Amino acid sequence: MASWREMSPRAKREAIDGYISISPWLIGFLLFTLGPILASVYFSFTQWTITRPPEWVGLDNYVRMFTRDPLFWTALKVTFTFVILTLPLQIILGLALSLMLNLKVRGMNLYRTIFYIPAVISGVAVSLMFIWLLQPDTGVINTLLEGIGIQGPNWFWDPNWALPSVALMSLWAVGGGAVIYLAGLQNIPPHLYEAAEIDGANTWYRFWRITLPLLTPTLFFQLIVTMIGAFKVFTEAFVITKGGPLKATYFYLFYFYEEAFQNFNMGYASALAILLMLIILLATVLVNFTSNRWVYYESDGEGAA
Repeated sequence: MASWREMSPRAKREAIDGYISISPWLIGFLLFTLGPILASVYFSFTQWTITRPPEWVGLDNYVRMFTRDPLFWTALKVTFTFVILTLPLQIILGLALSLMLNLKVRGMNLYRTIFYIPAVISGVAVSLMFIWLLQPDTGVINTLLEGIGIQGPNWFWDPNWALPSVALMSLWAVGGGAVIYLAGLQNIPPHLYEAAEIDGANTWYRFWRITLPLLTPTLFFQLIVTMIGAFKVFTEAFVITKGGPLKATYFYLFYFYEEAFQNFNMGYASALAILLMLIILLATVLVNFTSNRWVYYESDGEGAA
């Protein structure tokens, strides 16, 4: 790469134009992403209650987290359970829905729009809607279940059902992921299916040998995005359950919110935030590490040929 002195006047102007073009993003990144992250790292080593200046306490917040705080372990357990419950469901249902939306039937654009709409509705509005749907006595779901002779559970108000209810509720927006799968499906060259049909391959064989391998880059992307979203669940606990009943939906971010904005333990809350960032980073690295074994790129095949 040529140094600034070696660059021609035209190259310098183009470089300056480039930096000016990215400057809004760069300023926003520094002010609203990198800056808060670095500040959180610093405050995580302090005791800070807003009303008094931060006091440096070293690793005390992290030691407290792992040795003297049972709520931390409760929040961590609930969040990991939620991730394990929702991740496979969202991936499988999103893929199944995208396969249906990829069929060549009349009015398909309308169906695609209908299934995508839930993905753009506010999480608060969705939460309020599910409170109405899942009311134990007057909710639509339990009323329908009673109609076929089934006694519905207390959903969000039962410690055994609260977390599964939130997990089922998260499937409401599966259409958003289905649209991304759909884009991946439509990038698969049609001649591969035509050649397979000529060879007598049935539907299942075409899906298993053509669709799924060529869709693995999209699956990889969706796995990462869905996993990060599951770790950051908050709205449902804040709007519907307040972390209850009996801490059954005491999600990690809800605990962070209580420490930061109700108890004003900003130092400890910063430590919680940094740890969540590290957990998500580690999980992402692990998934990325396994990707060489199951993600297929067309360029890999070309290289092998």
